[in-house]
Amino acid sequence: MRFLRRSIPVAIALILGATVLVSWIDPLKVLVRFPLDAGSLVIKGTKITMEAPKLSGYTREQRWYEMNAKGATQDVTKPDLIELSEIRAKMETQDKTTFHLSSKDGLYNRKTSILNLNNNVIVTSTSGYEMHLDEAVVDTANGGVVSDKHVYAFTKDSRINSDRFEVENSGEIVRFIGNVVMNIDNAGTLQQPAAEESKAEQSKPEQPKAAQTKAAKR
Repeated sequence: MRFLRRSIPVAIALILGATVLVSWIDPLKVLVRFPLDAGSLVIKGTKITMEAPKLSGYTREQRWYEMNAKGATQDVTKPDLIELSEIRAKMETQDKTTFHLSSKDGLYNRKTSILNLNNNVIVTSTSGYEMHLDEAVVDTANGGVVSDKHVYAFTKDSRINSDRFEVENSGEIVRFIGNVVMNIDNAGTLQQPAAEESKAEQSKPEQPKAAQTKAAKR
């Protein structure tokens, strides 16, 4: 359970961090920068698609991150909206654990600073943490995340399900709402430390030899 409490804020930070990529992407600005790589920019009707945008670097806490997408599309008639496909992001934590984020689709609104992640939003870590969401609405300005659909998070020894999920202040407040079910493995089992167990064995009184011989003769 302790690991679950630690992992959720990191997962939220990664979801919020994905907006760094879309705030950096601007196909319209790329269009006016010549010469252009024809393989990285596609124009079709009123839509401009940047293929395989990628961004990497370090956070203020010197945590390495990398973010990319299969494509980012902007309609010149709706310049505030950026459509994303197959979003991928990863970030390293202080203990060298790597968190991964993936989402099939996304839509970023520059005017409202809202990023909508849709269709199979998954956060995983190399230490065994996983979080599955059907959707995530990310408010980049206020550091909030809301999901009105089913949420499932688990580690190797704990799991939590809910119908709704809310985050405030970049993970300072996390709420699981509606039909919340939590399972913790071995929650009622108290295991004696090995050192204490050995000490207890040594402290047991030895049976007198005479008594042992007498019992043997019988």
